[in-house]
Amino acid sequence: MRITLLHPPHTAIGSRIPGENLPPFGLLCLGGPLIDDGHEVSLVNADLGPLSLDQALSHVVAHRPEVVLIGHSGSTSAHPTVALWVRDLRRRLPNARIIYGGVFPTYHWREVLEECPEVDFIVRGEGEETIRRLVCALDTPETVPGIAYRKAGEPVATRPAAMIRDLDAYRIGWELIDFDAHSYWGGRKAVIMQFSRGCPHQCTYCGQRGFWTRWRHRDPVKFAREIAWLHREHGVELINLADENPTTSPKAWRALLDELIALDLPIKLIGSTRADDIVRDKDILPLYHKAGVLRFLLGLEGTSETTLQAVRKGGTRSKDQQAIQLLRANGMIGLCTFAVGFAEERDRDYWQLLRQLRRYDPDQIMSIYAIPHKWTPFYQQSADRRVIDTDLRRWDYKHQVIEVARVPPWRVFLWVKCIELALQARPKALWRSYLHPDPEIRHAMRWYTRMGRRVFLREAGEALRLRLRLRPGPRVSTFLGVPVAEQALQQREVQRVPDKESA
Repeated sequence: MRITLLHPPHTAIGSRIPGENLPPFGLLCLGGPLIDDGHEVSLVNADLGPLSLDQALSHVVAHRPEVVLIGHSGSTSAHPTVALWVRDLRRRLPNARIIYGGVFPTYHWREVLEECPEVDFIVRGEGEETIRRLVCALDTPETVPGIAYRKAGEPVATRPAAMIRDLDAYRIGWELIDFDAHSYWGGRKAVIMQFSRGCPHQCTYCGQRGFWTRWRHRDPVKFAREIAWLHREHGVELINLADENPTTSPKAWRALLDELIALDLPIKLIGSTRADDIVRDKDILPLYHKAGVLRFLLGLEGTSETTLQAVRKGGTRSKDQQAIQLLRANGMIGLCTFAVGFAEERDRDYWQLLRQLRRYDPDQIMSIYAIPHKWTPFYQQSADRRVIDTDLRRWDYKHQVIEVARVPPWRVFLWVKCIELALQARPKALWRSYLHPDPEIRHAMRWYTRMGRRVFLREAGEALRLRLRLRPGPRVSTFLGVPVAEQALQQREVQRVPDKESA
Protein backbone atom coordinates (compact mmCIF):
# COMPACT_ATOMS: atom_id res chain seq x y z
CA MET A 1 0.00 0.00 0.00
CA ARG A 2 1.23 3.52 -0.78
CA ILE A 3 1.31 5.58 2.41
CA THR A 4 2.39 9.21 2.85
CA LEU A 5 3.27 10.72 6.21
CA LEU A 6 2.35 14.42 6.32
CA HIS A 7 3.90 16.75 8.88
CA PRO A 8 2.14 20.15 8.81
CA PRO A 9 4.06 23.37 9.57
CA HIS A 10 3.96 24.68 13.10
CA THR A 11 3.00 28.32 13.50
CA ALA A 12 4.50 28.73 16.99
CA ILE A 13 7.16 31.41 17.41
CA GLY A 14 9.60 28.87 18.80
CA SER A 15 9.31 26.77 15.65
CA ARG A 16 9.70 29.62 13.17
CA ILE A 17 12.31 31.86 14.81
CA PRO A 18 15.37 29.57 15.03
CA GLY A 19 15.44 28.84 11.28
CA GLU A 20 16.36 25.24 12.08
CA ASN A 21 14.27 22.08 12.07
CA LEU A 22 14.43 18.72 13.78
CA PRO A 23 12.93 15.64 12.06
CA PRO A 24 9.28 14.73 12.80
CA PHE A 25 10.17 11.94 15.19
CA GLY A 26 6.62 10.70 15.86
CA LEU A 27 5.94 10.07 12.17
CA LEU A 28 9.32 8.37 11.74
CA CYS A 29 8.33 5.99 14.55
CA LEU A 30 5.32 4.96 12.44
CA GLY A 31 7.24 4.89 9.18
CA GLY A 32 9.74 2.24 10.23
CA PRO A 33 7.19 -0.49 11.11
CA LEU A 34 5.13 0.29 7.99
CA ILE A 35 8.17 -0.02 5.74
CA ASP A 36 9.09 -3.31 7.41
CA ASP A 37 5.55 -4.55 6.70
CA GLY A 38 6.17 -4.02 2.99
CA HIS A 39 4.33 -0.74 2.44
CA GLU A 40 5.63 2.00 0.15
CA VAL A 41 6.10 4.92 2.56
CA SER A 42 7.00 8.56 1.84
CA LEU A 43 7.31 11.63 4.05
CA VAL A 44 6.29 15.23 3.33
CA ASN A 45 7.62 17.53 6.03
CA ALA A 46 5.98 20.92 5.53
CA ASP A 47 7.89 22.35 8.49
CA LEU A 48 10.94 22.57 6.22
CA GLY A 49 10.75 25.90 4.47
CA PRO A 50 8.02 26.04 5.70
CA LEU A 51 6.03 24.76 2.74
CA SER A 52 2.76 26.43 1.86
CA LEU A 53 -0.46 24.44 1.76
CA ASP A 54 -0.31 24.21 -2.03
CA GLN A 55 3.36 23.19 -2.09
CA ALA A 56 2.98 20.53 0.58
CA LEU A 57 -0.16 18.97 -0.86
CA SER A 58 1.35 18.97 -4.34
CA HIS A 59 4.15 16.80 -2.93
CA VAL A 60 1.60 14.55 -1.26
CA VAL A 61 -0.44 14.13 -4.43
CA ALA A 62 2.72 13.32 -6.41
CA HIS A 63 3.18 10.19 -4.28
CA ARG A 64 -0.35 8.99 -5.21
CA PRO A 65 -1.00 7.70 -1.67
CA GLU A 66 -3.82 5.40 -0.76
CA VAL A 67 -3.43 6.42 2.88
CA VAL A 68 -2.25 9.74 4.36
CA LEU A 69 -1.11 9.85 7.99
CA ILE A 70 -1.05 13.29 9.63
CA GLY A 71 0.53 14.17 12.96
CA HIS A 72 2.58 16.78 14.75
CA SER A 73 4.41 16.87 18.09
CA GLY A 74 2.89 20.29 18.84
CA SER A 75 -0.45 18.57 18.69
CA THR A 76 -2.87 21.12 20.15
CA SER A 77 -1.40 24.23 18.52
CA ALA A 78 -0.98 22.39 15.21
CA HIS A 79 -4.59 21.13 15.13
CA PRO A 80 -6.13 24.23 13.48
CA THR A 81 -3.63 23.83 10.64
CA VAL A 82 -4.48 20.14 10.29
CA ALA A 83 -8.22 20.94 10.25
CA LEU A 84 -7.63 23.44 7.45
CA TRP A 85 -5.30 21.25 5.41
CA VAL A 86 -7.45 18.11 5.40
CA ARG A 87 -10.18 19.98 3.53
CA ASP A 88 -7.95 20.62 0.54
CA LEU A 89 -6.32 17.22 0.93
CA ARG A 90 -9.71 15.53 0.59
CA ARG A 91 -10.51 17.58 -2.49
CA ARG A 92 -7.25 16.57 -4.17
CA LEU A 93 -7.31 12.94 -3.03
CA PRO A 94 -10.98 11.98 -2.79
CA ASN A 95 -10.29 8.25 -2.49
CA ALA A 96 -7.41 8.29 -0.02
CA ARG A 97 -7.97 7.35 3.61
CA ILE A 98 -6.92 10.12 5.99
CA ILE A 99 -5.64 9.05 9.42
CA TYR A 100 -4.87 11.57 12.15
CA GLY A 101 -2.82 10.96 15.30
CA GLY A 102 -1.27 12.81 18.21
CA VAL A 103 -2.11 13.91 21.73
CA PHE A 104 -4.89 16.35 20.79
CA PRO A 105 -6.88 13.97 18.54
CA THR A 106 -6.34 11.15 21.04
CA TYR A 107 -8.32 13.03 23.67
CA HIS A 108 -10.56 15.13 21.39
CA TRP A 109 -11.40 12.31 18.99
CA ARG A 110 -15.15 12.88 19.18
CA GLU A 111 -14.89 16.62 18.42
CA VAL A 112 -12.40 16.04 15.61
CA LEU A 113 -14.59 13.46 13.88
CA GLU A 114 -17.63 15.74 14.24
CA GLU A 115 -15.88 18.88 13.00
CA CYS A 116 -13.52 17.39 10.39
CA PRO A 117 -15.54 15.11 8.09
CA GLU A 118 -12.45 14.65 5.93
CA VAL A 119 -10.69 12.63 8.67
CA ASP A 120 -11.52 8.93 8.40
CA PHE A 121 -9.69 7.50 11.41
CA ILE A 122 -7.93 8.69 14.54
CA VAL A 123 -5.13 6.75 16.18
CA ARG A 124 -5.41 7.12 19.95
CA GLY A 125 -2.25 6.86 22.02
CA GLU A 126 0.91 5.07 20.92
CA GLY A 127 0.72 4.40 17.24
CA GLU A 128 3.39 1.91 16.14
CA GLU A 129 1.33 -1.26 16.49
CA THR A 130 -2.07 0.39 16.02
CA ILE A 131 -1.19 1.86 12.63
CA ARG A 132 0.15 -1.48 11.40
CA ARG A 133 -3.16 -3.12 12.23
CA LEU A 134 -5.31 -0.30 10.94
CA VAL A 135 -3.82 -0.11 7.44
CA CYS A 136 -4.54 -3.82 7.10
CA ALA A 137 -8.14 -3.45 8.29
CA LEU A 138 -9.39 -0.19 6.80
CA ASP A 139 -12.70 -1.80 5.89
CA THR A 140 -13.14 -3.55 9.27
CA PRO A 141 -11.88 -0.93 11.75
CA GLU A 142 -13.97 -2.27 14.61
CA THR A 143 -11.39 -5.05 14.97
CA VAL A 144 -8.53 -2.62 15.67
CA PRO A 145 -7.93 -1.46 19.28
CA GLY A 146 -6.88 2.12 19.90
CA ILE A 147 -8.72 3.99 17.16
CA ALA A 148 -11.77 6.19 16.62
CA TYR A 149 -13.90 6.36 13.46
CA ARG A 150 -17.48 6.84 12.33
CA LYS A 151 -20.08 4.12 12.48
CA ALA A 152 -23.40 4.93 10.85
CA GLY A 153 -22.24 8.54 10.75
CA GLU A 154 -21.54 8.75 14.50
CA PRO A 155 -18.09 8.93 16.15
CA VAL A 156 -17.16 5.75 18.01
CA ALA A 157 -13.98 4.52 19.66
CA THR A 158 -12.66 1.00 19.99
CA ARG A 159 -11.15 -0.29 23.22
CA PRO A 160 -7.73 1.17 24.16
CA ALA A 161 -4.71 -0.45 22.57
CA ALA A 162 -2.32 -2.40 24.76
CA MET A 163 0.69 -0.52 26.02
CA ILE A 164 3.90 -1.17 24.06
CA ARG A 165 6.19 -2.95 26.48
CA ASP A 166 9.22 -3.45 24.24
CA LEU A 167 10.18 -0.07 22.77
CA ASP A 168 12.95 -1.71 20.74
CA ALA A 169 10.45 -3.85 18.81
CA TYR A 170 9.62 -0.99 16.42
CA ARG A 171 12.45 0.68 14.54
CA ILE A 172 12.59 4.34 13.53
CA GLY A 173 12.26 5.03 9.79
CA TRP A 174 15.44 7.09 9.46
CA GLU A 175 15.60 6.41 5.72
CA LEU A 176 12.63 8.75 5.23
CA ILE A 177 14.60 11.92 5.97
CA ASP A 178 17.47 13.88 4.47
CA PHE A 179 19.81 14.31 7.43
CA ASP A 180 21.45 17.35 5.84
CA ALA A 181 18.12 19.21 6.01
CA HIS A 182 17.87 18.98 9.79
CA SER A 183 19.89 20.98 12.28
CA TYR A 184 19.65 22.54 15.72
CA TRP A 185 21.87 24.29 18.26
CA GLY A 186 23.24 26.74 15.74
CA GLY A 187 23.92 24.60 12.69
CA ARG A 188 24.66 21.23 14.32
CA LYS A 189 23.29 18.25 12.41
CA ALA A 190 20.66 16.94 14.82
CA VAL A 191 17.81 14.49 15.35
CA ILE A 192 15.24 13.74 18.02
CA MET A 193 15.37 10.41 19.85
CA GLN A 194 13.50 8.88 22.75
CA PHE A 195 15.19 6.70 25.36
CA SER A 196 12.05 6.37 27.47
CA ARG A 197 8.34 7.09 27.44
CA GLY A 198 6.09 8.31 30.18
CA CYS A 199 6.63 9.80 33.61
CA PRO A 200 6.01 8.32 37.07
CA HIS A 201 5.05 11.69 38.56
CA GLN A 202 1.56 13.24 38.73
CA CYS A 203 1.94 16.96 38.07
CA THR A 204 -1.56 18.34 37.57
CA TYR A 205 -0.78 20.33 34.41
CA CYS A 206 0.80 17.40 32.52
CA GLY A 207 -0.95 14.60 30.63
CA GLN A 208 2.07 12.42 29.88
CA ARG A 209 1.22 9.86 32.54
CA GLY A 210 -2.22 9.29 31.01
CA PHE A 211 -1.00 9.19 27.41
CA TRP A 212 1.95 6.82 27.86
CA THR A 213 0.34 4.76 30.70
CA ARG A 214 3.60 4.14 32.56
CA TRP A 215 7.33 4.82 32.33
CA ARG A 216 9.37 2.46 30.11
CA HIS A 217 12.80 2.64 28.52
CA ARG A 218 14.69 1.25 25.57
CA ASP A 219 17.62 -1.14 25.95
CA PRO A 220 20.53 1.17 26.91
CA VAL A 221 23.11 -0.65 24.81
CA LYS A 222 20.93 -0.78 21.69
CA PHE A 223 20.01 2.87 22.13
CA ALA A 224 23.63 3.98 22.47
CA ARG A 225 24.63 1.95 19.42
CA GLU A 226 21.85 3.52 17.38
CA ILE A 227 23.28 6.92 18.31
CA ALA A 228 26.72 5.69 17.21
CA TRP A 229 25.27 4.55 13.87
CA LEU A 230 23.59 7.91 13.32
CA HIS A 231 26.88 9.69 13.95
CA ARG A 232 29.08 7.41 11.85
CA GLU A 233 26.71 6.89 8.92
CA HIS A 234 24.97 10.26 8.79
CA GLY A 235 27.20 12.69 10.68
CA VAL A 236 24.69 13.45 13.43
CA GLU A 237 26.28 15.71 16.06
CA LEU A 238 23.43 16.43 18.45
CA ILE A 239 20.72 14.25 19.99
CA ASN A 240 17.65 16.02 21.40
CA LEU A 241 16.04 13.58 23.83
CA ALA A 242 12.24 13.81 23.65
CA ASP A 243 11.80 11.99 26.96
CA GLU A 244 9.83 13.46 29.81
CA ASN A 245 12.22 11.88 32.33
CA PRO A 246 15.07 9.85 30.81
CA THR A 247 16.84 9.59 34.18
CA THR A 248 13.92 7.96 36.04
CA SER A 249 15.69 4.61 36.44
CA PRO A 250 19.19 5.12 37.91
CA LYS A 251 20.24 1.66 36.70
CA ALA A 252 19.07 2.10 33.09
CA TRP A 253 20.41 5.65 32.85
CA ARG A 254 23.81 4.62 34.24
CA ALA A 255 23.95 1.76 31.71
CA LEU A 256 23.31 4.23 28.88
CA LEU A 257 26.01 6.59 30.14
CA ASP A 258 28.52 3.75 30.43
CA GLU A 259 27.83 2.52 26.90
CA LEU A 260 28.09 6.02 25.41
CA ILE A 261 31.41 6.54 27.20
CA ALA A 262 32.69 3.18 25.92
CA LEU A 263 31.72 4.11 22.36
CA ASP A 264 33.63 7.41 22.72
CA LEU A 265 31.32 9.42 20.47
CA PRO A 266 31.86 13.13 19.71
CA ILE A 267 28.15 13.85 20.12
CA LYS A 268 26.17 16.05 22.49
CA LEU A 269 22.91 15.21 24.22
CA ILE A 270 20.29 17.66 25.42
CA GLY A 271 16.96 16.92 27.05
CA SER A 272 14.71 17.39 30.07
CA THR A 273 14.73 15.87 33.52
CA ARG A 274 13.86 16.60 37.14
CA ALA A 275 16.04 18.50 39.57
CA ASP A 276 15.54 15.64 42.05
CA ASP A 277 17.29 13.23 39.69
CA ILE A 278 20.25 15.56 39.20
CA VAL A 279 20.68 15.83 42.98
CA ARG A 280 20.28 12.06 43.30
CA ASP A 281 23.07 11.52 40.76
CA LYS A 282 25.46 14.14 42.11
CA ASP A 283 28.25 11.54 42.48
CA ILE A 284 28.06 10.41 38.84
CA LEU A 285 27.51 13.76 37.14
CA PRO A 286 31.06 13.59 35.72
CA LEU A 287 29.81 10.56 33.77
CA TYR A 288 26.93 12.65 32.37
CA HIS A 289 29.47 15.10 31.00
CA LYS A 290 31.82 12.41 29.72
CA ALA A 291 28.93 10.67 27.90
CA GLY A 292 28.13 13.90 26.03
CA VAL A 293 25.30 15.45 28.07
CA LEU A 294 25.50 19.20 27.53
CA ARG A 295 22.19 20.61 28.77
CA PHE A 296 19.19 19.53 30.77
CA LEU A 297 15.94 21.47 31.01
CA LEU A 298 14.66 21.63 34.56
CA GLY A 299 11.00 22.54 35.01
CA LEU A 300 10.60 24.80 38.02
CA GLU A 301 6.85 25.37 37.50
CA GLY A 302 6.87 28.39 39.78
CA THR A 303 9.05 28.99 42.79
CA SER A 304 6.54 29.34 45.63
CA GLU A 305 6.05 26.26 47.77
CA THR A 306 2.28 26.88 47.61
CA THR A 307 2.29 26.61 43.81
CA LEU A 308 4.52 23.53 43.87
CA GLN A 309 2.09 21.81 46.22
CA ALA A 310 -0.95 22.91 44.19
CA VAL A 311 0.41 21.37 40.98
CA ARG A 312 1.78 18.30 42.82
CA LYS A 313 5.23 18.90 41.39
CA GLY A 314 6.93 17.02 44.20
CA GLY A 315 10.10 19.13 44.07
CA THR A 316 11.52 21.74 46.42
CA ARG A 317 13.23 25.07 45.87
CA SER A 318 16.37 23.87 47.62
CA LYS A 319 16.74 20.91 45.25
CA ASP A 320 16.04 23.11 42.24
CA GLN A 321 18.85 25.45 43.23
CA GLN A 322 21.21 22.59 44.06
CA ALA A 323 20.58 20.91 40.70
CA ILE A 324 21.46 24.09 38.81
CA GLN A 325 24.71 24.44 40.76
CA LEU A 326 25.61 20.78 40.28
CA LEU A 327 25.12 20.91 36.53
CA ARG A 328 27.31 24.00 36.23
CA ALA A 329 30.02 22.52 38.45
CA ASN A 330 30.19 19.51 36.14
CA GLY A 331 30.45 21.41 32.86
CA MET A 332 26.78 21.26 31.85
CA ILE A 333 24.08 23.85 31.27
CA GLY A 334 20.89 24.18 33.30
CA LEU A 335 17.97 25.51 31.25
CA CYS A 336 15.31 26.43 33.77
CA THR A 337 11.70 26.91 32.81
CA PHE A 338 9.41 28.92 35.02
CA ALA A 339 5.66 28.65 34.65
CA VAL A 340 3.10 31.38 35.27
CA GLY A 341 -0.64 31.60 34.86
CA PHE A 342 -1.83 29.81 37.98
CA ALA A 343 -5.03 31.11 39.60
CA GLU A 344 -3.56 32.23 42.90
CA GLU A 345 -0.90 34.56 41.43
CA ARG A 346 -0.63 38.25 42.32
CA ASP A 347 1.84 40.95 41.37
CA ARG A 348 3.91 40.26 44.45
CA ASP A 349 4.28 36.63 43.37
CA TYR A 350 5.99 37.71 40.15
CA TRP A 351 8.35 39.95 42.13
CA GLN A 352 9.16 37.05 44.44
CA LEU A 353 9.61 34.81 41.38
CA LEU A 354 12.23 37.20 40.01
CA ARG A 355 14.09 37.32 43.31
CA GLN A 356 14.04 33.54 43.64
CA LEU A 357 15.26 32.99 40.07
CA ARG A 358 18.15 35.37 40.71
CA ARG A 359 19.11 33.24 43.72
CA TYR A 360 18.89 30.12 41.55
CA ASP A 361 21.34 31.76 39.11
CA PRO A 362 20.35 29.63 36.08
CA ASP A 363 22.47 29.51 32.92
CA GLN A 364 19.45 29.75 30.61
CA ILE A 365 15.79 30.45 31.28
CA MET A 366 12.54 29.91 29.44
CA SER A 367 9.10 31.15 30.42
CA ILE A 368 5.97 29.08 29.86
CA TYR A 369 2.29 29.62 30.58
CA ALA A 370 0.07 27.05 32.25
CA ILE A 371 -2.34 25.53 29.70
CA PRO A 372 -5.60 23.82 30.80
CA HIS A 373 -5.46 20.84 28.48
CA LYS A 374 -8.62 18.81 28.69
CA TRP A 375 -6.84 15.59 29.63
CA THR A 376 -5.08 16.98 32.74
CA PRO A 377 -6.19 17.49 36.35
CA PHE A 378 -5.26 21.15 35.90
CA TYR A 379 -8.18 21.39 33.46
CA GLN A 380 -10.61 20.49 36.22
CA GLN A 381 -8.92 22.92 38.61
CA SER A 382 -9.29 25.67 35.99
CA ALA A 383 -12.82 24.81 34.82
CA ASP A 384 -14.33 28.10 36.06
CA ARG A 385 -11.53 30.37 34.87
CA ARG A 386 -12.00 32.51 31.77
CA VAL A 387 -10.35 31.76 28.45
CA ILE A 388 -8.70 34.89 27.03
CA ASP A 389 -7.43 33.37 23.76
CA THR A 390 -9.65 30.93 21.87
CA ASP A 391 -7.21 30.45 18.99
CA LEU A 392 -5.71 26.98 19.58
CA ARG A 393 -2.71 27.90 17.45
CA ARG A 394 -1.52 29.87 20.46
CA TRP A 395 -2.09 27.08 22.99
CA ASP A 396 1.63 26.30 22.81
CA TYR A 397 2.83 27.14 26.34
CA LYS A 398 4.29 30.41 25.03
CA HIS A 399 1.06 32.42 25.19
CA GLN A 400 -1.24 33.15 28.10
CA VAL A 401 -4.60 31.61 27.24
CA ILE A 402 -6.52 31.78 30.55
CA GLU A 403 -6.95 34.72 32.85
CA VAL A 404 -5.22 35.27 36.17
CA ALA A 405 -7.99 36.77 38.31
CA ARG A 406 -5.91 39.40 40.09
CA VAL A 407 -3.52 40.37 37.28
CA PRO A 408 -4.66 41.50 33.80
CA PRO A 409 -3.06 39.77 30.78
CA TRP A 410 -1.02 42.79 29.73
CA ARG A 411 0.61 42.98 33.16
CA VAL A 412 1.32 39.23 33.27
CA PHE A 413 3.10 39.62 29.93
CA LEU A 414 5.13 42.60 31.14
CA TRP A 415 6.14 40.78 34.30
CA VAL A 416 7.33 37.75 32.29
CA LYS A 417 9.34 39.87 29.85
CA CYS A 418 10.88 41.93 32.67
CA ILE A 419 11.88 38.75 34.50
CA GLU A 420 13.52 37.37 31.37
CA LEU A 421 15.35 40.60 30.65
CA ALA A 422 16.55 41.02 34.24
CA LEU A 423 17.95 37.50 34.33
CA GLN A 424 19.55 37.46 30.88
CA ALA A 425 21.17 40.87 31.34
CA ARG A 426 22.99 39.96 34.56
CA PRO A 427 26.79 40.22 34.36
CA LYS A 428 27.08 36.51 35.18
CA ALA A 429 24.78 35.57 32.31
CA LEU A 430 26.62 37.84 29.88
CA TRP A 431 29.98 36.42 30.96
CA ARG A 432 28.78 32.85 30.34
CA SER A 433 27.47 33.84 26.92
CA TYR A 434 30.53 35.69 25.64
CA LEU A 435 33.57 34.86 27.80
CA HIS A 436 33.03 31.33 29.10
CA PRO A 437 36.28 29.33 28.71
CA ASP A 438 34.54 26.17 27.45
CA PRO A 439 33.88 26.68 23.70
CA GLU A 440 30.93 24.24 23.70
CA ILE A 441 29.17 26.10 26.48
CA ARG A 442 30.04 29.46 24.95
CA HIS A 443 28.59 28.36 21.60
CA ALA A 444 25.43 27.06 23.30
CA MET A 445 24.97 30.21 25.33
CA ARG A 446 25.50 32.53 22.36
CA TRP A 447 23.11 30.54 20.18
CA TYR A 448 20.43 30.54 22.86
CA THR A 449 20.92 34.24 23.52
CA ARG A 450 20.56 35.10 19.81
CA MET A 451 17.45 32.99 19.46
CA GLY A 452 15.99 34.37 22.69
CA ARG A 453 16.53 37.95 21.56
CA ARG A 454 14.65 37.31 18.32
CA VAL A 455 11.81 35.54 20.13
CA PHE A 456 11.64 38.40 22.64
CA LEU A 457 11.25 40.98 19.87
CA ARG A 458 8.64 38.88 18.03
CA GLU A 459 6.62 38.39 21.21
CA ALA A 460 6.81 42.10 22.03
CA GLY A 461 5.52 43.00 18.56
CA GLU A 462 2.74 40.44 18.83
CA ALA A 463 1.78 41.81 22.24
CA LEU A 464 1.41 45.32 20.92
CA ARG A 465 -0.69 44.04 18.04
CA LEU A 466 -2.85 41.53 19.88
CA ARG A 467 -1.98 40.34 23.35
CA LEU A 468 -2.50 43.55 25.31
CA ARG A 469 -6.07 43.84 24.03
CA LEU A 470 -7.19 40.41 25.25
CA ARG A 471 -10.42 40.26 27.21
CA PRO A 472 -11.99 37.41 29.23
CA GLY A 473 -14.09 35.08 27.11
CA PRO A 474 -15.91 31.80 27.86
CA ARG A 475 -15.14 29.67 30.85
CA VAL A 476 -12.66 26.86 30.29
CA SER A 477 -15.36 24.21 30.82
CA THR A 478 -17.60 25.89 28.24
CA PHE A 479 -14.83 26.27 25.69
CA LEU A 480 -13.49 22.71 25.78
CA GLY A 481 -16.35 20.70 27.25
CA VAL A 482 -16.35 17.94 29.85
CA PRO A 483 -13.04 16.57 31.14
CA VAL A 484 -11.64 13.46 29.50
CA ALA A 485 -12.27 11.27 32.55
CA GLU A 486 -15.95 12.32 32.69
CA GLN A 487 -16.27 11.90 28.93
CA ALA A 488 -14.92 8.36 29.18
CA LEU A 489 -17.42 7.57 31.94
CA GLN A 490 -20.29 8.90 29.81
CA GLN A 491 -19.10 6.77 26.90
CA ARG A 492 -19.12 3.64 29.07
CA GLU A 493 -22.63 4.43 30.30
CA VAL A 494 -23.87 4.86 26.72
CA GLN A 495 -22.37 1.51 25.81
CA ARG A 496 -24.07 -0.21 28.76
CA VAL A 497 -27.61 0.93 27.87
CA PRO A 498 -28.12 -1.36 24.82
CA ASP A 499 -26.86 -4.32 26.86
CA LYS A 500 -29.52 -3.70 29.54
CA GLU A 501 -32.25 -3.24 26.97
CA SER A 502 -31.34 -6.40 25.07
CA ALA A 503 -31.23 -8.34 28.32
